[in-house]
Amino acid sequence: MLRGAGVAFVTDSADVDEAPVRDALRDDDADTRAAAIALAELKAIRVAARHPGALVIGADQILDCDGVWFDKPTDMTQARAHLLALRGRDHRQFSGVCLVRDGVTLWTHADLAVLTMRSFSDNFLDAHLAATGDAVLSCVGAYQLEGLGAQLFSAVEGDYFTVLGMPLLPLLDALRGHGVIVE
Repeated sequence: MLRGAGVAFVTDSADVDEAPVRDALRDDDADTRAAAIALAELKAIRVAARHPGALVIGADQILDCDGVWFDKPTDMTQARAHLLALRGRDHRQFSGVCLVRDGVTLWTHADLAVLTMRSFSDNFLDAHLAATGDAVLSCVGAYQLEGLGAQLFSAVEGDYFTVLGMPLLPLLDALRGHGVIVE
C-alpha cells in the first residue's frame, strides 16, 4: 500500500510473538480497537529500538466475529475453518497504525470495517482455497479482499485500505504532518 502511494520505506520485521500479547489483552477485556493499536505500537517500538532517529510505522489488524478474535490461520485446514465460521455472517476488522520515533509514540489511529460474508457452498469454498493457495495464510480472515476473496462478500462497510490491513489515508496525512511526504 505504501509503495503504491509513493512512500519510500524499509521493511524490518518486529519479530513479536503476537498470540500471548493478544491473549493478555483479551483477558484484560481490551476492546478490539485498543488491542489493534497496542499491538501496532508494540511492533513499532520494537523496531524503533533498532533504528535510532527513524520514524517507524507499526500496524496490526484484529478480526472480531461475535466476540471471537481470529488469528492468521496456520494451515489450510484452519483457513477453511475460519471461512466456515465467517460464512453468512458479519464480522468486524479493526486496523491500528502508529508512528514511533526513539521509543516515543507520536501518533496512533484505528479504523473499523464491517464485512458481510455471503453464504457460499462447500464446493465454492474448496475451489476458492485451491485457487488462492497459501496466500490466505498471511491474512487474519483467511481471505484477500483485493483478489479472489472479493467473491466471498455481499457487503463491505468502511475503508477499503482498512480491510487490506492499514488505514492508509489517515497514515498518509500523519506522514505529511511529520514531513515525510511533501504537503
